[in-house]
Amino acid sequence: MAIPDTVDALEAGLMQHGYISDRGLTVAIHLAIQMGRPLFVEGEPGVGKTEIAKVLAAIAGAELIRLQCYEGLDASHAIYEWDYAKQMLAIRMLEATGKDVSQTDIMSEEYLVARPLLKAIRRAAASEPTVLLIDELDRADEEFEAYLLEILSDFQITIPEIGTVAATTPPIVVITSNRTREIHDAVKRRCIYHWIDYPSVEREIQILKAKAPGTSDELSKQLAMAMEKLRSLDLFKPPGVAETIDWAKALAVLGADTLAAETIDATLGVVVKYEEDLAAVRTFGVGSME
Repeated sequence: MAIPDTVDALEAGLMQHGYISDRGLTVAIHLAIQMGRPLFVEGEPGVGKTEIAKVLAAIAGAELIRLQCYEGLDASHAIYEWDYAKQMLAIRMLEATGKDVSQTDIMSEEYLVARPLLKAIRRAAASEPTVLLIDELDRADEEFEAYLLEILSDFQITIPEIGTVAATTPPIVVITSNRTREIHDAVKRRCIYHWIDYPSVEREIQILKAKAPGTSDELSKQLAMAMEKLRSLDLFKPPGVAETIDWAKALAVLGADTLAAETIDATLGVVVKYEEDLAAVRTFGVGSME
């Protein structure tokens, strides 16, 4: 299966797989794929950034390779590293037979451990459909961006002891950021950029129909309007779309078919995750969210 080659067909494909995209995002995805550029999406947590890569992999019938970024991430954990334990065992076995050990004996493919970036480039080099998700890049240190920059420029990785692995066609690359820090302009310049905001009430209702189809139209509307009010408050962590879906599913478990004040108060922990935010919502008044 291939990615649709028109914006309209791509939008239909995303919707078929349960992803309700606005037009701007669909166009950005289309341009990134057709131009062979990474898609860089920023936005608040829980607005569906990571889901883009998952859905694109499903549409294309491609393997999804995910690099989860974190503080201290370095090239050895993102690109490749050597299996030192296996190398040491090989050295001891060679020494036990009286053979001299050379670099070529232990620096070969057999002892190489491929990490997400190398895995994605290898698959692309073999023309195998691949979606590479570089998730929450803002969590990684700025130094890691220098490694990433080279790979995004050439889509190739050089392993001194083995050689260069180059993609024949670039993999589909999705980079996400929650904007806890600014990403360097040099990375953004190589990407198609899109900011994903919280959805409108109407689009959130559509999302609920796709992700929680058992939710009634009336309850979907109540949930979407309640979430809009929650996000308007000065919360430390405003709830995302993921929390809206969780809320709908939680209400289904309880058999609730309407969003009454007592139900809101009892299930508030599904959507609000900090004590201060819970207090702020209750001060605002859960009855105001009905």
